[in-house]
Amino acid sequence: MKILILSCDTGEGHNSAGKAIKEAAEHKGHSVTMIDMFLLSGKGTSHAVSGAYIGIVKHIPFFFGLLYKVGMLISSDKRKSPVYFANALLCKKLSAYIESNGFDAVVTPHLYPAETLSCMKRKNLLHIPAVAVGTDYTCIPFWEETNMDYYVIPHDDLTYEFAKRGIPENKLLPLGIPVRQAFCTRTAKAAARTILHLPSDVPIFLVMSGSMGFGKLAVFAAELAIRCHNNEHIVIICGNNTKIKRILQNEFKFNKRVHVIGYTNQVSLFMDACDVIYTKPGGLTSTEALVKNIPIVHTAPIPGCEAANVAFFKKRHLSVSSKRLSKQIELGKIMIENKELNAEMIRAQRRERKPYAAIQIVGLLEELTHTDTTDYKTM
Repeated sequence: MKILILSCDTGEGHNSAGKAIKEAAEHKGHSVTMIDMFLLSGKGTSHAVSGAYIGIVKHIPFFFGLLYKVGMLISSDKRKSPVYFANALLCKKLSAYIESNGFDAVVTPHLYPAETLSCMKRKNLLHIPAVAVGTDYTCIPFWEETNMDYYVIPHDDLTYEFAKRGIPENKLLPLGIPVRQAFCTRTAKAAARTILHLPSDVPIFLVMSGSMGFGKLAVFAAELAIRCHNNEHIVIICGNNTKIKRILQNEFKFNKRVHVIGYTNQVSLFMDACDVIYTKPGGLTSTEALVKNIPIVHTAPIPGCEAANVAFFKKRHLSVSSKRLSKQIELGKIMIENKELNAEMIRAQRRERKPYAAIQIVGLLEELTHTDTTDYKTM
């Protein structure tokens, strides 16, 4: 089977979900191409879309929250939005790309390509199965104006929300958010710490900055370091944010208990090594930590889907959270010291985790293309 995965560079979460599906499909011998859809219109278009989106989210999050609320108000399955018509402009280019490369199925972990694919179906330009994958624990605005063959959603409890918004219930598959295989297995904590050259006998906090940044990360890290009185160590993963990495390395150059890490392909191993993770409530990192069974402290969410992610996790005792920085730090220390609360969260995570989403999505694509008879619903 030849699979096309369409994403967009508006945050790394969508790309991570796509990479998880790609990994699972290639493991089963399928050929997979994953691209940023907007590159079909040139690098300038891709940079403009990603730059505008990330710029708003990082620098004026309250405005993003306002746009999200407006989107919720105008989003409808009865009419098309400006978002739909903007993405519809790529119909012919995407159709030509799919036809010329002979893909058998297409999957997207992002709304924008789903809008384009829906327009293609409307114009009879799409003749292969198309599957959308939700990467947040809510039905974000404009999903209901799309028309995909199936929608993979994060959890059974979200079926009513998606259906109420206008997506046919028979198209909803609560398989979970796909994560890479590394997050579905655990390395023993002692072994992970040995590999990463971390101390074996002290509590370790893991701080994930995320692709969008982590609010006032330097302030948070400084406060956390000050309040660690029991020889706790702190690992901060900055990803591709070289600016914040440089700031933090300078801030903690004399503090051997703080480890500042840039981009790394060992995030899974760092999760295995830690006792508590502090992270923004993005859908992907939250799901990776959930699948790993790590006590989670969610930091203040960006208004919109991140707020919904926090609400979903807190309601099911999968994480703790606060909007106040000092309270976030306190909650992390409580999760280490209170063994009963820690164990309760781990038990809740084991009940709710869906580690096989990527494999099941590949099984779905195989069934839709008659490549295999795998029962993706029971894997």
